[in-house]
Amino acid sequence: MNQAVQKHIPEGCMQDSKGRWVPVETISDIDMVRHELVCEVARKAQELQEAMRDFKMNTLGDVEAFIDLSAEKYGVSIGGKKGNVTLISFDGRYKLQRAIQDSISFDERLQAAKELIDQCIHRWAEGSAAEIRALVDHAFQVDKEGNISTGRILGLRRLSIDDEQWKQAMTAIADSIQVTGSQTYIRLYERVGMSEQWRAIPLDLAKL
Repeated sequence: MNQAVQKHIPEGCMQDSKGRWVPVETISDIDMVRHELVCEVARKAQELQEAMRDFKMNTLGDVEAFIDLSAEKYGVSIGGKKGNVTLISFDGRYKLQRAIQDSISFDERLQAAKELIDQCIHRWAEGSAAEIRALVDHAFQVDKEGNISTGRILGLRRLSIDDEQWKQAMTAIADSIQVTGSQTYIRLYERVGMSEQWRAIPLDLAKL
């Protein structure tokens, strides 16, 4: 808290959740202990968060440097955006993965794909059309935020349907895909004994 803010704090008072200044002597012991506990845990969590952020950035830098070093052995320079990488320790005990996951959305051509699919379903004979209609309707459903599930939409492209209009719809889906950003992940694993099984080293508090 900076000095400018501190000058406005009435002596012997604490601010409550509604922004009111409350004399410390009127605050119960249990409320004060609760306040100190929560603030202390929050402070430690913020320090841990900063340490984890530094760990991730340092690890990403180390991995990038190693990739460049390895490439130099073959007289090449790796430029541009690099993809997923898996590194395993010499003794096979630990595995380090750098994974880059793209965030995608769909532009207006997705609506053209939906119209083509609807035309396919109307044109096809009854029977399997009902099942495909249910699958398509499910794929194009939106969540509470109005977002379409990219997984369900892309899942339609895995259907093996030999129909030119359907294939045209699948092309429209592919053309509508827009990469809106990417997220880089660091994942660590430890081998379970001498088996081929790997156990994740969790960095998520909920998984510890």
